[in-house]
Amino acid sequence: MARKQLVENAKLPRGGVVVIGLGRFGGALAESLVRLGHEVLAIDENRDLVQTWSDRLTHVVEADSTDANALRQLGVGDLEHAVVGIGTDIEASVLTVLALEEVGVEQIWAKAITRKHGRILERTGAHHVVYPEAAMGERVAHLVTGKMIDFIEFDDGFAIAKTTAPAEADGKTLAQAALRTKYGITVVGVKRPATDFTYARPETMIRSRDILIVSGPTDLVERFAALT
Repeated sequence: MARKQLVENAKLPRGGVVVIGLGRFGGALAESLVRLGHEVLAIDENRDLVQTWSDRLTHVVEADSTDANALRQLGVGDLEHAVVGIGTDIEASVLTVLALEEVGVEQIWAKAITRKHGRILERTGAHHVVYPEAAMGERVAHLVTGKMIDFIEFDDGFAIAKTTAPAEADGKTLAQAALRTKYGITVVGVKRPATDFTYARPETMIRSRDILIVSGPTDLVERFAALT
């Protein structure tokens, strides 16, 4: 297929997302976005990766993402969101962010492999920097060493966790158990075996096998999960 045809066929509606770099992170992200119903333009300069992903994604293009003119030809400047999944080639990562800013992408997300890499990306135009390896390591550490079933921590020291209900709450309503007063966490929802998820209310009854979704400062969420 000629390059001109590739460019014409790759253009997406404004709400589409461009994912640059089809390594493990970028490829998985692009596939997830498509599964969620988003239009995705995937770009990589590696011909083998482009061929591999062309059978799994609708719009896959071989191009130099550090070249602003190439991005313009692909219509990238018309898209609202871009994700730079390039990790090990820091120069290409930074230059791609600069090119995306030059063509006018409104929201640029970029993967960083170190904090220094992340600071450079922020200074060169990335609106959001993610550290997938570090985040996953932190998450797994909590799951392995703690009593949590799942754990997500945000940048500002706030966390959401899935954990089993503590024995002291068994047979009580949330109001009676007073978990927020005692532990400084908020119970967001409750999932009982073989029943639907329900949003937590003061009158919600808690049983020992219930799964609780709790939120709050990270240290308080960790302390609460340890009770189980």
